[in-house]
Amino acid sequence: MKRWNVSDRWPVALAVAWIGLAPTGAAALEGPPVAPVRPVTDDYFGTQVVDNYRYLEDVQDPQVQAWMKAQADYTRGALDLLPGRQPLLDRIHELSNNDTRRAAFVRRGQRYFYLLFEPNAALPKLYYRDGLKGEEHLLIDPGALGQGSATHYSLDYFTPSWDGRRLAYGISTGGSEQSVMHVLEVDTAKTLDENISRTSNSVVAWRPDNQSFFYLRYLKPTADTPASQTRYNGRTHLHILGTHVDGEGDPVVFGRGVSARVDVPEGQGTYITVAPGSRYVVAVANHNMDQNPTTLFLAPLARVSGSDAPWVKIADVADGVTQYALSGDKLLFLSQNGASRFRLLSTSLAHPDIRKPQVVVPEQSGVITNFALAREGLYVRERDGAVSHLLRASLDGQRMRSIALPFEGNVFGPTTDARESGALFNMQSWVRAPVLFAYDPVTGASTDTDLIPPSKADTSALEAKETFAVSYDGTRVPLSIIYPKGIQLDQSHRTILRGYGSYGISEEASFNPVVLAWVERGGVLAVAHVRGGGEYGEAWHKGGFMQTKVNTIFDFIACGQYLVDAHYTTPKMLGAIGGSAGGITVGGAFTWRPDLFGVILDLVGMSDALRTETEPNGPPNISEFGSVKTEAGFHGLYAMGAYQHVRDGTPYPAVMFSTGANDPRVAPWHMAKMAARVQAATSSGRPVLLRVDYDAGHGIGSTRSQREVLQADLWSFALWQMGDPAFQPAVKQSVDGK
Repeated sequence: MKRWNVSDRWPVALAVAWIGLAPTGAAALEGPPVAPVRPVTDDYFGTQVVDNYRYLEDVQDPQVQAWMKAQADYTRGALDLLPGRQPLLDRIHELSNNDTRRAAFVRRGQRYFYLLFEPNAALPKLYYRDGLKGEEHLLIDPGALGQGSATHYSLDYFTPSWDGRRLAYGISTGGSEQSVMHVLEVDTAKTLDENISRTSNSVVAWRPDNQSFFYLRYLKPTADTPASQTRYNGRTHLHILGTHVDGEGDPVVFGRGVSARVDVPEGQGTYITVAPGSRYVVAVANHNMDQNPTTLFLAPLARVSGSDAPWVKIADVADGVTQYALSGDKLLFLSQNGASRFRLLSTSLAHPDIRKPQVVVPEQSGVITNFALAREGLYVRERDGAVSHLLRASLDGQRMRSIALPFEGNVFGPTTDARESGALFNMQSWVRAPVLFAYDPVTGASTDTDLIPPSKADTSALEAKETFAVSYDGTRVPLSIIYPKGIQLDQSHRTILRGYGSYGISEEASFNPVVLAWVERGGVLAVAHVRGGGEYGEAWHKGGFMQTKVNTIFDFIACGQYLVDAHYTTPKMLGAIGGSAGGITVGGAFTWRPDLFGVILDLVGMSDALRTETEPNGPPNISEFGSVKTEAGFHGLYAMGAYQHVRDGTPYPAVMFSTGANDPRVAPWHMAKMAARVQAATSSGRPVLLRVDYDAGHGIGSTRSQREVLQADLWSFALWQMGDPAFQPAVKQSVDGK
């Protein structure tokens, strides 16, 4: 359920609509189609829960499809009547297409691979260069793959071999993330014969021979395979280039049920970590393909070629290991055990003992988020609020010092090659454009690589503030606010508050020039760093987790109340946005406090928490949210699910629910059921819209144009409902035309 990349979050920001519009000279738009009520009652440990729209979960049913299409058409018609929408879209397009960015760097010796985001390109392209000043070479242009077809293609992942001469990568269609793996020769850009399906979320680990790799693949479904198992318990295979080019026949080397001697726990996927110079490999069983604690197994690399590999478990989930790297005969790893803000530790691979490790970097005042290996030692990132720092440490932990950074901001990275010296890192902030720096360990200097040209967006009129709201239980919740310089706190500013708060994922400060399109109109954008995220480490994550998940909702409400009490805005002009697991956050906010918000924007949101387990991506999320199969799990899920807390006759804010028809992470029926339920329940007369993109999924892999249109729809809807004169329809009629 993890969502779009942090740097792409603002381009999906807000929405709303109103039943009763008519274009000049045309008949009034009729209201959105009413969904029939067909109640189903479930008994959970003595508590009966009625679901009026269970049938909408069958999104393949022709009647359900027709209803969703009619809802989508109604929404499109309503939004297209807003006179300010096209000028806003033009401004968003201008801001989105001004800058050139390079990101997602991977280093192999002196060869660098990266994504290039160019103005007017639909999707990022994959390039490489030899040396930071070398010539740029195009490898993959996903935009060219979809020419002449009704859908688009996305690059899901890429992993170069250790010598940088070959590259494995995943391609999917329509934002589905249903990846097919391919391999190409880098120097010639020639695509090899490999074409391996069912490789979503795949983690590729090249062996030192650069001719073979381990990779994650999901089971081939049969007619009897439950939908909940199609993206669960993925196994690791070994592929040798040129053999079994479709993957069928590749030996399985690790996974649940592969060997009777190895008890691999259930989880979304498994993968293997390989490093040059190490005789060992580490296998990982991961619940949700994230950096929460996982189970680790160890084996000699030379003996991992089939199902009989001698795997030995070295860490369980309870050991709190979240990141790991092989370095010769050592395993380095981050752990949250005994350190909520994490420690960097090491143990011998010949005689591993995760519970009696050597401390390399002790717990710091900030949160240690990740580390990277280089020839001279370790580079460690520490986050402290809205800023972050880099530390440099020796492998034995005897020497450690801070790296002087060019300015105060947020660091992304570092990027290294364990066989080479130095590190790359990206720095930016809410209002300062990114710069890619190269750190030289000899001189201690960080130099601008010039690989990210200066932004053409003038953000000098913007300002960012870090403050705190106080939640219901006295907890101070960090709140970031971006606004025009010289702002008058006179309650006049249309404001959007964003929140997420799951999986220990932090809302990191990042730059997006598109925010100018909102702030230029005197608006305010804010980010609530609620419990459930990782801003203060694992304790902050567990503060909004399973049975404590309601804290995430109440923290968000506290941040909204702060914005009103501090006179940035009023409830009528306060909008809330959340996506994916953030649907819990905004869904809870408007069901608990419908009076506090004027606009709700719920994007691909998890809403019916009691039914999440039944969808294909449901089981991997049990470790984060719980299961209805236990009484405690039921009560936690019932409390966090917005769908169960919609009440008839309540004056709800204007709401826009948005989904992608190909979403593999949060099933589209979540938004469909919420739209039907709130449309039937609200007494406010304000619109409740369902927006559906039939060539999109969870937002990952969407084209630039799709993101721009979504942004314009969301903000236009919000500005309309918040009373901006430029966004009021020229003709207003009620549904009956009066």
